[in-house]
Amino acid sequence: MKELNECPCRSGKTYIECCGVAHKDIMKVKTAEQLMRSRYTAFTMANGNYLHKSHYSKTRPTSKAERRDTERWAKAVQWIKLDILNVIDGKEEDATGVVEFKAYYLDKHLPGIIHEKSTFRKENGHWVYDAAI
Repeated sequence: MKELNECPCRSGKTYIECCGVAHKDIMKVKTAEQLMRSRYTAFTMANGNYLHKSHYSKTRPTSKAERRDTERWAKAVQWIKLDILNVIDGKEEDATGVVEFKAYYLDKHLPGIIHEKSTFRKENGHWVYDAAI
């Protein structure tokens, strides 16, 4: 995994002090927003292992083909930026949270936007992505 100066999630921190911490140890993710940011950054790096590990076990894609397709798509697009629009709960002391975001990308020079409200929950003592609502 290459080290980046500015974290792709646009937190204002370096990759090493931001999403790099989460990618090394998911147990260090303290909030739903932090997990959302780390998942976006994992998409920009096509880090399928982290995307799998940070997905709730009951909604996680299970087939290797799905994981491979996700990685292939993540590599095929050019990630532009992440905007966090709203956060409901999801703090360190919470068990669940919702993060609304927009992720901008280019796919074969055509702009795309993922606009999603995502639910997050704690599983085995750490935050995981559950589903889009």
